[in-house]
Amino acid sequence: MSNFQEKISFIWDLADLLRGVYKRNEYQKIILPFTVLKRFDCALSDSKKAVLEAYNKYKGQFENMEHVLKDMAKDKKGNPLGFYNYSKYDFKALLEDPEHIEQNLMHYLDCFSSNVQDIFENFKIKERIRELAKADLLFRLIKKFSESKVDLHPDIVSNHEMGTIFEELIRKFAEQSNEEAGEHFTPRDVVGLMTKLIFVENGEKLKEKHIIKKVYDPAGGTGGMLTSCKDFITSINKDVDVVLFGQEVNEEIYAICKADMLMKGENDKNIRGPFSTLSKDQFPDMKFDFIISNPPYGRKWEQDEDAVKKEAEKGFEGRFGAGLPRINDGQLLFLQHMISKMKVKEKSRIAVITNGSPLFTGDAGQGESDIRKWMIENDFVEAIIALPDQLFFNTGIHTYIWVLTNEKPPERVGRIQLIDATSFFLKMRKSLGNKRNYLSIEDIKEIVELYDDFEENKYCKIFDNEVLGYTKVIVERPLQLNYQVTEERLENLYSIPVFRTLAESKKKDPELKLKEEEEGRKKQEEIINALKKIGNHSYKNRDEFEKKVKEALKGFNLSANFIKNIILALSEHDDTADYVLDKKGNKLPDSNLRDSEKIPLKQDIEKYFEKEVKPYYPDAWMDRKKDKVGYEINFTKYFYEYKPPRPLEDIQKDIKEVTAEIQEFLKAGEKI
Repeated sequence: MSNFQEKISFIWDLADLLRGVYKRNEYQKIILPFTVLKRFDCALSDSKKAVLEAYNKYKGQFENMEHVLKDMAKDKKGNPLGFYNYSKYDFKALLEDPEHIEQNLMHYLDCFSSNVQDIFENFKIKERIRELAKADLLFRLIKKFSESKVDLHPDIVSNHEMGTIFEELIRKFAEQSNEEAGEHFTPRDVVGLMTKLIFVENGEKLKEKHIIKKVYDPAGGTGGMLTSCKDFITSINKDVDVVLFGQEVNEEIYAICKADMLMKGENDKNIRGPFSTLSKDQFPDMKFDFIISNPPYGRKWEQDEDAVKKEAEKGFEGRFGAGLPRINDGQLLFLQHMISKMKVKEKSRIAVITNGSPLFTGDAGQGESDIRKWMIENDFVEAIIALPDQLFFNTGIHTYIWVLTNEKPPERVGRIQLIDATSFFLKMRKSLGNKRNYLSIEDIKEIVELYDDFEENKYCKIFDNEVLGYTKVIVERPLQLNYQVTEERLENLYSIPVFRTLAESKKKDPELKLKEEEEGRKKQEEIINALKKIGNHSYKNRDEFEKKVKEALKGFNLSANFIKNIILALSEHDDTADYVLDKKGNKLPDSNLRDSEKIPLKQDIEKYFEKEVKPYYPDAWMDRKKDKVGYEINFTKYFYEYKPPRPLEDIQKDIKEVTAEIQEFLKAGEKI
């Protein structure tokens, strides 16, 4: 469409009407729903007369005229639209009665089919209409939308182009109001890559006759990923029945997605919202062939917390049996959710975008690592592709595409492919938000070939699943302390809760409170004075010092635990001191010296310990009862290329040149 950008610009310029009445971040609340309304108005124009005639003919004869009117609402080719409007009004007719435009527009909206009314309810369009009428802007806005430059008839603007218009408007509004447009849609180049990756192994199977394929996006946005998948499948085989399903939490974006799907002839009932997928899954009993998504990253899931934890209690009977990540990032919850939607006895494939956090956040035994452990040990992870930075409208960070499946080809079983595609991009002539790079057709082709070839090279590494795992082993070192009564160490007694509370009182009566506190301080002083009688000799054996302390404090009737804490407060670490032993004669560990080692799963733990730890700490030991298995995926480690520092001569040369330039500037300044 030659005037495609012109239509976006014209619609965008409608914001000029709203200045002064609405804030900048409120423009989209008006322009988006009216753009959708205009699209419906244009799409219905071809059968407007037929629908009105059917309504007037059968009015009163049927309690529900839904089916009759839907049958009459068709495009120029006679294809059913799936929605209707039986009002006599359209944009043109609304302008003919300016004085009653608010009332007539409300009537026009009420005459839409129920599926379209749901869309405009989520836009809250009636609230917007009242506001516009009150500000004397409603007529002017409808008039602007009625100009030929905003002809959104399907013959003029294809469904694909209409979807792009929606996305571009959302991006522009988000950019103006500092909101995150990338939460709602993904750049087309990234979607194209994901689509090819999810279908690359299914080319021949998609050519079979009489097959149905279900595609699902749990964070549907404007529906671009779903549409891309359907376009790809039908380009291979037009006879495949592709059924699209999606869920979106944002009201306005859900409304756009549903409207877009409705106009494309999809079953709009399969687009659910506005509900959070994590807490209110709208497809609880369904499984899908293909799942594709770009869920929000770095987003807290505290609003879903109660429902998610309740679901997690079901174990693997629910969606979050592998574990829960920390509250500030729900990406690994979405990954678990998508895996739960794979078919049980048939092959399913997933393509999902995340940031780097799900790859390595969380230590062994923590939620994130446990989720990775479950995914990798169950052999769900087929490949992970590292993308270039600055690909998205709302963030410049590096992102990753995960490809998962429940049925790997034989050569991929038990293995994970990592692809470093960070250098595969071209620079944009003009940046769009944070998007300064894009994936060209050639870039996408090369990345898909790297995936499909499944051969190691500079950009591709292939590992056995176990290589990404490790055992976290706790290494203990013995507790060695010296003991001494000094003024400095006696101050440590006040950090002991029992000692400190001696001088505190819970009495409400002021006099009694003061008296009790004075008595407590007196007892503290008595304990300190008694300890001072031990002298300031340094002891390196706990038992010897303990006898001295007990003897000094025998008249105070202190508990064994109180005395233990006093001894600890008067101690310091000393490598030359005797080991502190328990009652059985075993060395006690020093918690301050406690450390851990991440030992690769394929490596013998005892041999590793003897080689890597013992030479440096001969008296160290492992507490194997605390072993935990973890998994992390470190792209930097696997694709690191050593770059030697620049020669010293070159650096010195640069310094001399810069120094000379500075001196020249200084001289020029003095002359002035």
